[in-house]
Amino acid sequence: MPVVPSNSNSRVLVTGANGYVASWIVRTLLEQGYIVRGTVRSASKGKQLKEIFASYGDKFEWVVVNDITKDGILDECVKDVDAIEHTASPVCPENQEDPQGKSSVKRVVLTSSAAALLRTFTGYTVIDETCWGDEYVKIIEEIGAKAPWIIKYMASKTLAERAAWDFYEKHKASIGWEMVVLNPTHPSLQDFEKLGEETLSLQRWYSYACLEQSDDNLKSTWAYVDVRDVAAAHVESIKKEAAGGERILLSADSSTWQETRNLMFSLRPDLYRKGLLSRGNPELKSEVLLVFNSKKAKNILGIEYRSLQESTIATIEEYEKRGLLDQIHRVE
Repeated sequence: MPVVPSNSNSRVLVTGANGYVASWIVRTLLEQGYIVRGTVRSASKGKQLKEIFASYGDKFEWVVVNDITKDGILDECVKDVDAIEHTASPVCPENQEDPQGKSSVKRVVLTSSAAALLRTFTGYTVIDETCWGDEYVKIIEEIGAKAPWIIKYMASKTLAERAAWDFYEKHKASIGWEMVVLNPTHPSLQDFEKLGEETLSLQRWYSYACLEQSDDNLKSTWAYVDVRDVAAAHVESIKKEAAGGERILLSADSSTWQETRNLMFSLRPDLYRKGLLSRGNPELKSEVLLVFNSKKAKNILGIEYRSLQESTIATIEEYEKRGLLDQIHRVE
């Protein structure tokens, strides 16, 4: 199947273009010469993006899609589009008609999550693209609304991705495009204006890496990937022929939260002298128990991940340059 090269004639649709990962995808696409059409929920968000990417002129355009669940809402958006980077949810409604002949799309890249791969574990565990979070779906089926929100989150990611694959397998003989699904682990780094605008992932990072936590939480494992690498993977997924029809996990590595705090202290001891961050328990003995095998991303997409050190410094600076560390998160 044909791929979508980076040239002045290739147009890519990015859904939810003002979102966390999506805005970085837009930036990376523009930097590589693509024309980008982004969907947003309001004109104000579209105008904000146009200002951010003003240096690219007519290379970036936006369109308001206020309800992505409406039938046919994207019909006009996909005209003259060569690829779709689909970061908005929900995806692939069951009543979708056969889309044969509706667009010129060659490749659709769906942003899923490592949450759709996770399962419960008690010892050292390796996760790869063959894994699914079906046990969380079963929990929801058994106890419904009483389930903790994190279980609902895991189940929703699993169900959404399975629906996408079911749709693709049913129609791939006639639709004329290939799907790629990317499953990033915990993405760090974000450009945000004020506290409360961060994604849940970044809010969790701040809580577990910077504030007071129990030893049990500090010993727990987290897997990370820089959002700039996630964006690069999305762009490579429309350029690499071998990516077509693949599910690809994106993860740089794993760490424990206390190990991350120890790294942060070595990088920015001044923040701890000022009492802005909590050291946790530096003497705590912990080990990484959950590892994500992301060899496929390196082999197919050629992704070389940024280190935890580089991502951590960049994330701290995003908070610090806005004065948010001093503003309300001072550790007493």
